[in-house]
Amino acid sequence: MTGLFIRHGLVIPDAELDENFIQSSGPGGQNVNKVASAVQLRFDVAKSPSLPPSVRAAILALRDARLDKDGVLTVTARRFREQVRNRADARERLAELIRAAATPPKPRRATRPSLASKKRIAEAKMRRGRIKKDRGRPSYD
Repeated sequence: MTGLFIRHGLVIPDAELDENFIQSSGPGGQNVNKVASAVQLRFDVAKSPSLPPSVRAAILALRDARLDKDGVLTVTARRFREQVRNRADARERLAELIRAAATPPKPRRATRPSLASKKRIAEAKMRRGRIKKDRGRPSYD
C-alpha cells in the first residue's frame, strides 16, 4: 500500500502511520494468548504535513478520547480474529474519521414556523391549560 486514501487529493503516506500489534481480548480460544491480532494505529495529526490546515484544525478540535494532548490519534481495532482484517478495519476507521472532519458542516438556513403549526401549538397549550385547571378544587358556585 502506498498510503491511506481519504478522498481525491488527500492521501496519507504509510510513513506517517504507526501500527502496533497487540494481544486482543475476546473470542479466539487458546490462540488469543499466542497471537497479537489487535491493531493500534497511531497518526500524529498535529505534525502531519499531508493534512490541510483546515482538516487538521477540525480533527484537533474534536473532543475525542482517541486524541491525546500531543495531537496523536490512536485507533484500536480488535473486532476480528485475524490481524489482517483488524488492520484494514483500523485504517478504514481512521479514514472515515478524517473524511468526517474534512467535510464542512452544513450551514443552517433560518426558517419560520407555518401558520398551521402555530395553530397546533396554541391548541395544545389551551388543551394542557384546561387539563391543569380541572385538577384544582371544585368550586361550588
